[in-house]
Amino acid sequence: MKIVPLFDKIVIKPVEAEKVTAGGLILPNTNQEKPQIAEVIAVGNGETFDGKTQKMQVAVGDKVLYPKYAGSEFKFDGVDYVILSQSDLLGKIKD
Repeated sequence: MKIVPLFDKIVIKPVEAEKVTAGGLILPNTNQEKPQIAEVIAVGNGETFDGKTQKMQVAVGDKVLYPKYAGSEFKFDGVDYVILSQSDLLGKIKD
């Protein structure tokens, strides 16, 4: 099975949060910041407005920045994902 988002929806997998601070302190799960960087796992076909399809700005494999509490979190095959609209993304991360 695989996830296929509809319209302008994007499925992302949050990048694991840092477990050790720059000073070497190990953080328990309760004190860790919620990640805001994720990898794009699946992309919908785009939204149609006035007969024109809005082009998707991200592709599978892109690293993106998203708001802490955006989208809907879900678990699929034991892995945590977030699904959100393309317009909810804050930007792409380029190497």
